[in-house]
Amino acid sequence: MWEQLLPGLRIKVFMTVLLGVIYPLAMTGISQVFFPKQANGSLIKTGDKVIGSELIGQSFSKPEYFHPRPSSAGGGYDATASAGSNLGPTSAKLIHGTTKMDDKANEVVDFDGINLRIVHYCVDNDIPYESSVPLDQFKDAKGDLDDVKLIKAFNDDKAPLMFTLKTSIPADAVTASASGLDPHISPDSAQAQARRIAKARGVSADQVSELIGQFTEAPDLGFLGESRVNVLRLNLALDQKFAVKQ
Repeated sequence: MWEQLLPGLRIKVFMTVLLGVIYPLAMTGISQVFFPKQANGSLIKTGDKVIGSELIGQSFSKPEYFHPRPSSAGGGYDATASAGSNLGPTSAKLIHGTTKMDDKANEVVDFDGINLRIVHYCVDNDIPYESSVPLDQFKDAKGDLDDVKLIKAFNDDKAPLMFTLKTSIPADAVTASASGLDPHISPDSAQAQARRIAKARGVSADQVSELIGQFTEAPDLGFLGESRVNVLRLNLALDQKFAVKQ
C-alpha cells in the first residue's frame, strides 16, 4: 500500500511547493522588478499622498471637474463590490429608476435610472432638451433638482414625464460599465463636459478641449478597445494647469 501512496504524496508535496510557494514568489519578484507600478496597484500620488489608482474609478461631482461614468459597484466605484446593475435593456428600473424608504421613513433614491442620469447630464452640461413638464417643478427649496420627484414622475403610469434630447450624447455618459470600476470615459463624453469645466475654471473651452486631446489614450496595440480618457489623470492635469480661482 505504501508503495502506491508514497509516490502520490511526493508529487502532491512537490506540486504544492512548486505552485503554491515557488511560482507565486517568482511571479511577485519578476513583477516588482520589471513592472513595480502595475504590481502595486498603479497608484497615483500627489507628493507622498495616494489619491487613487489608474485602474479604479472614483466619484467627481463638482462642476470644475470631469465626471466619470455611472457606477453600480456597491455605493459607487467600490472595488470590494465590483458589479454592474444586471438589469436588461427593457427593465423599467434601469430606464426610469426606483425609490425606497430609508430607516427614518424618508423616501430616497434606490436606483437612479438612465432617464435621471440623462436629465442631470443635460442640465449640468447645457445640452438642449425638451421636457413635457418644466424642470423647475422638480426643484427643492435650494433650487436643486429633486431626484425622488423626477423618478416618481418618470414612473407615473397616467402621465409620465417625457424628456427628449435635441442632440445625441455619448452612451457611456449615462450607462455604467459591467465592473462599475471603469476609470475612463470616452473622448466624446469628455468633450461634452468641456464647456461646463471651462466656465467653472474661467478658461476657454478650446483650452480644455486641447487638454482632453493630450490625455486621450489610443486603443491598446492600435486596435484593441477604443480611445479613452482617464478621468483622475485628466482632473489632476486640470488642477495643475487651470487652477480654480478662489
